[in-house]
Amino acid sequence: MKKEKEEELEESPRERALAVRRRVKSKKPDFKRQESWRYKRVEKIWRKPRGLDSKMRKGVKGWPQSAAVGYRGPKEARGLHPSGYIEVLVRTVDDVGRVDPETQAIRIAHTVGARKRVEIMAKAEESEIHVLNPKRVVEAEEEEEAAEEELAEEEAEHAEGGEKEG
Repeated sequence: MKKEKEEELEESPRERALAVRRRVKSKKPDFKRQESWRYKRVEKIWRKPRGLDSKMRKGVKGWPQSAAVGYRGPKEARGLHPSGYIEVLVRTVDDVGRVDPETQAIRIAHTVGARKRVEIMAKAEESEIHVLNPKRVVEAEEEEEAAEEELAEEEAEHAEGGEKEG
């Protein structure tokens, strides 16, 4: 019993906040837009009910729950990635240098190309920074070698085919 309490005390406030957020989120209902189950044209995405006689706005028993302040997570956990890091969007190699590896993790922008992605990943690995969307990119040298081998194979096939025809 004492060891469990000691371990709980050792937890950082951030970890506790993430645990509270997980618990709150597990009990939170999936908020549905009013009448979305009734009409195909009404999307499922949440919209606040605003009708004068709206049962959902009034909170009538038997109607789906509306989003409310009570479902909000703890302040310390807001904006954090589930891993506990603060997300930082990175577009250039220089952006990686401005990241604190203790509290922040990087997400490489989708507009970044393969060559720059490799450089950013290398710099992040060197700085021991957590990457939230890592993709293994085949380096340019490996691509060139593979392309050269394919060309050599195609030339060999054409050469063999030319000899048989003649």
